[in-house]
Amino acid sequence: MCGIHLIWGKGANKIAMGDLMAPAAHRGPDQEATFSPWPGIWVGVNRLKIIDPRVDADQPFWSPDGDYFLIWNGEIYNYKDLGKQLQKMGIDLITESDTEVLMHWLRLFGIKGLDKLEGMFSLILGSTIEKSILVARDKTGEKPLFYAQDPDRLIISSDTRGIRKLKPSALDSEQLSHYFYLRAPLPGKTFFRGIREWKPDRSSTIYQHSTFRWNSIGNPQENKVTPSAEEFKTRLESAVRNQFHADVPLGLQLSGGADSSLLYAIWYKQSASKLPVFTIELEDRYQKKYSDSGAAKQFLKQFPADHHLINIDQEKFLANWEEYLASVDLPVGDSAGFLTWMIGKAAKKEVKVLISGSGADELWGGYQRHTAFDFYLKRKGALLLINTLAKKLPLSRQWMKFFSAIHPDSRRTFINFSSLMPVPKDLFGDYERLFPEKEFSYKNALEFDRRNYLVQDVLRIQDNALMAHGIEGRSPYLDAGMISLWNQVTNEEDLKGKVWIKSCLEDLDLGWIAKRKKFGFGLPLEEWLSIDGPVSKRVFATLKNFENTHGELMPQEMRALLKNPEQAAKHHFLILYNLFLLADWAKLNEL
Repeated sequence: MCGIHLIWGKGANKIAMGDLMAPAAHRGPDQEATFSPWPGIWVGVNRLKIIDPRVDADQPFWSPDGDYFLIWNGEIYNYKDLGKQLQKMGIDLITESDTEVLMHWLRLFGIKGLDKLEGMFSLILGSTIEKSILVARDKTGEKPLFYAQDPDRLIISSDTRGIRKLKPSALDSEQLSHYFYLRAPLPGKTFFRGIREWKPDRSSTIYQHSTFRWNSIGNPQENKVTPSAEEFKTRLESAVRNQFHADVPLGLQLSGGADSSLLYAIWYKQSASKLPVFTIELEDRYQKKYSDSGAAKQFLKQFPADHHLINIDQEKFLANWEEYLASVDLPVGDSAGFLTWMIGKAAKKEVKVLISGSGADELWGGYQRHTAFDFYLKRKGALLLINTLAKKLPLSRQWMKFFSAIHPDSRRTFINFSSLMPVPKDLFGDYERLFPEKEFSYKNALEFDRRNYLVQDVLRIQDNALMAHGIEGRSPYLDAGMISLWNQVTNEEDLKGKVWIKSCLEDLDLGWIAKRKKFGFGLPLEEWLSIDGPVSKRVFATLKNFENTHGELMPQEMRALLKNPEQAAKHHFLILYNLFLLADWAKLNEL
């Protein structure tokens, strides 16, 4: 895990590279380097040492002949298998690192070699002979990468803040609407004009800094299997063996829910050894509703661990808010970001790697919107017929939200289920091209979530919040073998309600966890914002000020909530928190 940086063209020098790297120092506190491989280009790296922490594996990693160098961020879980292939080809390996294997693999196979990589990465491989660079980001988008490009210069970095130092950028006000409805900027964009996100599954060999074209990373050849609960269990056990490996201390984020509990239970069965685990515990008055800590304590009676509880209340939230805010590269409208950051703050005293259950819900149908969309697809005709009437009936808030999202276009319906309010037609047009097909299936909806919500929200939070403390986050449910199995599932019933995850829990005598009602990972915002307490006072004052300073840039629905946040708190507490985060972040960054 690292931060990687490049300046190619006008203004490329050591001082500029230092400015680019400085905001990302937290990403690689163990080693840093800057260098110029040829005139007009400077490269930098911050390294967090996870696999083979010796100096021999430091970056940049050069080929023995000095013709190639590699800087990268991530982990390659099949590096030992690739290393054996390289050795059969006559390559001598001098370290135990995935970095060395990756450098040799890519210098030999180039872009075509990317499809054999099983792991998470953003990388730059340079050729001093061709004066070119290969840039790539993993298919799942676990590792971030951003760039800014004009005719005179190309800047690439793991963090937008360094790019802004070299290329001062104003707020991209068009992204306010995307954030309001869908918690994040449009995929490929950031909140800064002229600074773009390098999308997942993209690679390019660049010979001149001002021109390059995109390539998609190829899919590895999949071993054809008959998808089943048993095959799922086999692959998940393999993913745990792959990803619970590091040369530094490792732990797990334990919510007491199905996904993280299953990972730890499998690990404990495999190893019979305890790991540090970290759980959020809210105030006593809220623990009946937000019951993660109680479930985690019960789970650990069956599968022992070194348990760490991180207590959160209003005072602790406000005491840590400014420090958290300063760590945020790009805000994501999800209070899980703050909680993950608090876990990282506590965990950094003991570990440098944290495992999470990220990806399980997106792949295996764990969200309420997946259940709602399945209901919609099975009854689409009838729902469209009664939709107009239903909106006039005195329905519960849940059913009102459901019917307000219904649309003849199934893609529009699903994105409404995914958003905090029904998305306007013009905004939906920006996402239309991201859907696999016009009349898409339940599985297509999961794929959309995996390629968008997972990348824009869950994985961005995990990387930003944990790397703020120099901790690598890993997600075994996104292991290449798990993705391959998911791709081969044709019976959509196997993708509903995480049936195979629950089956594995039953096998481990954890049926009680399988039966737990799912509750989102987040702060008790509904409770905090409904009382006259320190958090609500701070939030409401900030929101009203944000409307005064930025209101003219906002969609009308957004502006209305900011003017009267007290009235909106009962039903729109999630949106109010998101806007509070955005407002304070924009103020801190002078936008």
